[in-house]
Amino acid sequence: MSLFDNLIARGLDPEAVQLVVSDGTKGLLAAMKARLPQAQQQRCVTHKVRGMKRYLTYKDLPGTETADLASGHSSLKAQRWAEMREEGHAIYQAETYEEAQLRLEAFVATWEPLEPKAIHAFLWGIKRTFVFYQFDTSLHIHIRTTNLLERVFREFRTKTDEIGAFPNEISCLTVFFLVVQRNHAKHGRPFMMAKTCRVS
Repeated sequence: MSLFDNLIARGLDPEAVQLVVSDGTKGLLAAMKARLPQAQQQRCVTHKVRGMKRYLTYKDLPGTETADLASGHSSLKAQRWAEMREEGHAIYQAETYEEAQLRLEAFVATWEPLEPKAIHAFLWGIKRTFVFYQFDTSLHIHIRTTNLLERVFREFRTKTDEIGAFPNEISCLTVFFLVVQRNHAKHGRPFMMAKTCRVS
């Protein structure tokens, strides 16, 4: 709530916000309802898929006995996770919502008998991972995950670690501006300056 209040105080129009892309942050939906009445939540599909891993039991790995799992089948475990991860991401790469639902059904049919806990975790709140389909197709790759934004912040942290300390706020903001500009160039996107909002 305080985050949204701060953004609104700095000039954000709460009525204009249509979408908030996030992981499963607690309290977010209540804060959105109170402060961003027009917005929907899009759960990050990358976090959603990745979240299955901690629930894997590796039941019935081909050619193994349960007793052997702890001591010699890490490559089979890695292969199972790689397959599930790839198929999980493929759900959200479908061109349409209807196709995504068909892929989801096939995914559940394949993996639920082997990894019921992981599939249960994946299906929990999954409806919010498909909200991006309500927006223009050209936006899908940008709004279905928080990964693109997280990469920018990771690169900024790397640069600030290299620099060590900034003499003032302007120098810090300049480095952040350059990181964002470089990110846009890497992805072939034109960099457009937004209206300046003074940070207080």
